[in-house]
Amino acid sequence: MIGKSIQEIVVGDTASFQKTITESDVYLYAGVTGDLNPVHINAVHAEESFFKERIAHGMLSAGLISAVLGLQLPGPGTIYLSQSLKFTAPVKIGDTVRAEVEVIERNEDKNRLQLKTVCRNQHNDVVLKGEATVMPPKSQ
Repeated sequence: MIGKSIQEIVVGDTASFQKTITESDVYLYAGVTGDLNPVHINAVHAEESFFKERIAHGMLSAGLISAVLGLQLPGPGTIYLSQSLKFTAPVKIGDTVRAEVEVIERNEDKNRLQLKTVCRNQHNDVVLKGEATVMPPKSQ
């Protein structure tokens, strides 16, 4: 299976993926990355924090963008080159996060796409935003 080549993609194309963030997701992410920040894994500590409860790692939500790029737009074979991120709201355990990407620029000569990336929670609040640069797979 191979994703879309740059010739098959136009400015304005979109794709998305959503997932409800569970307590298991937070613990697994902490274990895999080693990010054991108490605001993510310690309820007592988190209650005393700015957020007043545990929150998911920001990069866990950002990882959902990678799922869109690698599986949908452009899809399998895509090379993720760069990503800018601005975290705008916390993601709480139990929130459903929707990662959305939109093609905003094509450079066919260099085989590069620039994409607007946004993650929203179930209330449609933006929890992160940024831009990604990817190299779609070559046409076969």
